[in-house]
Amino acid sequence: MKIDKNHISDHNNGHLDKHRQEFEFLEKRLRDTDHPASKILDNLSKLQIAIPSWALGSGGTRFGRFPIGGQPRNLEEKMADIGLLHQLSQMASRISLHIPWDIPEDVEKIKATADEYGLAFDAMNSNTFQDQPGQAHSYKHGSLSHTDPAVRRQAINHNKEVIDYGVQLGSKSMTVWLADGSNHPGQSNLSKALKRTGESLAEIYAHMPADWSLFIEYKPFEPYFYSTVIPDWGTSYLLASDTGDRAYSLVDLGHHLPNTNIEQIVATLISRGKLGGFHFNDSKFADDDITVGSIKPYQLFLIFMEITQGMAANPHGNPDIAYMIDASHNLKDPLADLLESLESIGLTYIKAALVDYESLEQAREENDISRCSAILQDAYQTDVRPILREFRRRQGGAIDPVAFYREQNVREELVKERGSDSSASGL
Repeated sequence: MKIDKNHISDHNNGHLDKHRQEFEFLEKRLRDTDHPASKILDNLSKLQIAIPSWALGSGGTRFGRFPIGGQPRNLEEKMADIGLLHQLSQMASRISLHIPWDIPEDVEKIKATADEYGLAFDAMNSNTFQDQPGQAHSYKHGSLSHTDPAVRRQAINHNKEVIDYGVQLGSKSMTVWLADGSNHPGQSNLSKALKRTGESLAEIYAHMPADWSLFIEYKPFEPYFYSTVIPDWGTSYLLASDTGDRAYSLVDLGHHLPNTNIEQIVATLISRGKLGGFHFNDSKFADDDITVGSIKPYQLFLIFMEITQGMAANPHGNPDIAYMIDASHNLKDPLADLLESLESIGLTYIKAALVDYESLEQAREENDISRCSAILQDAYQTDVRPILREFRRRQGGAIDPVAFYREQNVREELVKERGSDSSASGL
């Protein structure tokens, strides 16, 4: 659904006096620094987050799912939901499709729908972790790493098909998350599985157009629990380096063991020009896929700091990072949750921009640890909500997207339109 711009204006007018007072106060404070509000506002327009086509319905676990009414029943409705998120936040102008869950049957119609909502197609996503109806070979024992060449051929061809869909839609990249692994010691020849995976990725890479990128995602466990073929950033980096110049690692916040120093991984990959994609979510234990910044907001700040510093120096020409929210909404309204995540990402991005990196580097060179901490805290503790609200207001979005979503009873309207028992397609 599209929101009447007058409704957004009415919402903003109701918050305008208080917002202007808070924004002018912060703007004055930052005016004589190296990061004035005007500069941050200009840079915010470059921060666009992809929304995956699978994140718009009720999530679940292997134990079950609790559906919510008004879920998108097809790809067009999913795009409409992402269009709504972008209209309110002005930060979600990209959609990441999953094949075969969301095959664009009528490509021209889908492209027209994307144009209608101001969306572009981000990285395509393949699926070799599920068996599909009519599939000749099972992925029970692996796909790109399988011992049987026929299974590997099927998985490779599927990835090529996904690339072909992406080319038609105007996408420029593909993400491969490989679930292959083992549950029992001795089940898999670990080195052979990795070698076969590298060979499969090389053939997929060769099928990509010259202006495409390949993102190789990693995960230490799940769905397998003894070993995964691509368990960590080092293996992903190794495969990306062997595959080609346009192959990169992809970091998902939830794909790490507890207390992993993810910011150091980000810094290392950028320093080698190999961080291609980044998936936002948050977790208490593992791949919990909950609201961004809800558990570890300071970690997110430190990650954005490394991105800011790394991309400013960028000795090996790291490409612009493809950002996406990869979350599962087991209990919360998916659209409200995604708006909350977009808010958290925007706020953290701004806080990282406020860091006095010149003074920080000087303190580092002098080994002044307390000064380093103080510089970080000065930026992190700043209430930057007025800047993000001003950005949205200037771009035609809502000053407070979550409040607007609730005020307008958007979920209730979607239930009226789609029904109380609708289910998201593909999942």
